[in-house]
Order: sequence, then structure tokens, then C-alpha cells
Amino acid sequence: MNKLALYFRLIRADKPIGILLLLWPTLWALWMASNGHPDPAILVIFVLGTALMRSAGCAINDYADRDFDRYVKRTAERPLTSGRIKGWEAIMVAVALALVSFLLILPLNTLTKELSVVAVIVAGSYPYFKRFFAIPQAYLGIAFGFGIPMAFAAVQNQVPAVAWWLLVANVFWSVAYDTAYAMVDRDDDIKLGMRTSAITFGHFDVAAIMLCYAAALGIDLVCGWMLGLRWWFLGGVIVAAGMAIYHYTLIKDRDRMKCFAAFRHNNWLGAALFAGVALDYAFG
Repeated sequence: MNKLALYFRLIRADKPIGILLLLWPTLWALWMASNGHPDPAILVIFVLGTALMRSAGCAINDYADRDFDRYVKRTAERPLTSGRIKGWEAIMVAVALALVSFLLILPLNTLTKELSVVAVIVAGSYPYFKRFFAIPQAYLGIAFGFGIPMAFAAVQNQVPAVAWWLLVANVFWSVAYDTAYAMVDRDDDIKLGMRTSAITFGHFDVAAIMLCYAAALGIDLVCGWMLGLRWWFLGGVIVAAGMAIYHYTLIKDRDRMKCFAAFRHNNWLGAALFAGVALDYAFG
């Protein structure tokens, strides 16, 4: 396998679910901040920037976990863990992608650029939170949702309170779907001494996931209502809630593959919420 193909796998370009889970909250925010009419140039910048920063985050994550992933069945054959690329190569890829992402936002205002620095720090430090933080998925939620305040900053040159509440909602959503993801590797993580929400919640893992879904959707609903969104948006939230209930049927028995399926299906939950937002602005 040539180097480019290995780098392709390093940044999970063959598994776009991570990009999508970052992209949906960013799109909610862009539509909300612009009253349903985002500037096409800003939209392109954020879509490309989201993909680039997620890819950079994957490279940093694999570098940070290179001495642990070899003991986890699901990650043992990743390019860096298996020794097919070197640690410095992963760092090089991450830095290059982050630089391109920063170049993309140069036309945007100063506040957006300042927030992008915070976003990079959060994304780069997340992998190390698994060493000591009991619920690193909450920190992941900040990293995955930081496109929300950045989107408001780019459109309005300010970050109103509703944007921060949407970020809080995203934290709850991230804890929900990433706990399901962590349930897949729980046995390996316990042996390695890693900290995950699936381990912290213990026997209450399923209940915690459902409570996080409820909190996320409840906050999203209030934020949308505050912004004047009504029935189409409500429909999107109801569809998303139905999907969360479906996820319960997948995770309730803690079957690894079904938990992984629930994690992946969150792409559609995020899409449902975005559809509600976009349709409400279009027809509400």
C-alpha cells in the first residue's frame, strides 16, 4: 500500500462519519445565524474547514494513542499503530491540514480567527483527556461543536448566548453517541486503564445515553424556539427523538456491533435536525 493510501486511512477519509457528526452542528449554526440564508462563500469555507480539521484530529488522535491502539482489536491495524507510517508523518499530516484550514478562514473576521485558535487547542488536546478525565466524550463534544460559535462569529461578528447553548446541546449529543461508540471497546479500555464515559457510567450507561439525548434535543428545541423556528423545526426534533428511541433498541443489550450501528446512525439524527432547521427557514 502506497503512502498516500496510508495517509488516506490515517485521516479516516474512508470513514466519513466523523466529518458528518461535526458538519451537522456547523450547518445548524450557519442557517440559524443567517436566518436561513448563509453566504455561499462562508458555507464552502466551513464545509471544507470541518472536513480538514476532522482529518487533522484523526491524525493527532492516532499519534497520541499509538502505544495503546495496538492492544485494541478494532484499531490494531491502523497505519500508525501497525508501523506502516511513522509518528512524525502523522504530525506532518495534521499540521498541513490545520494550516490549510486556517488559510481558508483568512477572509473571515478577526473573531472567527480567534475562535479557530481555541478550536485547534481543544481538538489537539482531546486525545490526552482520555488519560485522566472521567467523561472525555464531553470534551469531545466541545471539539465537535466548536463550529457553532465560529459560525455565528463569521456571520454576525458576535457569539450570542443561544450559540453557547447550542454548543451545550452538542456536548450532550456527543456524550450520547460517543458513549455508544465507547461501549464497543469497553473491555479493551478497562485493560488499558483508559477513561471513557462507558466505563464511568457503568451499569447506567444506557440510561445515561438516553438522558443525554433528551437533554440535547430539549436544549435544541428551546434554542430553535427562541430564534423563531416553529413547526418544520419541531418536526425535525420529533424525527430525531424517534431515532434516539430506535438507538435505545440497539444499545439496550450492549451488543458491540449494535452499539456501533447506533453510533453510526447518529448521522441521520443530525441530518433530521438540520432538515427541520432548513425547511423551517424555507417554508416557515
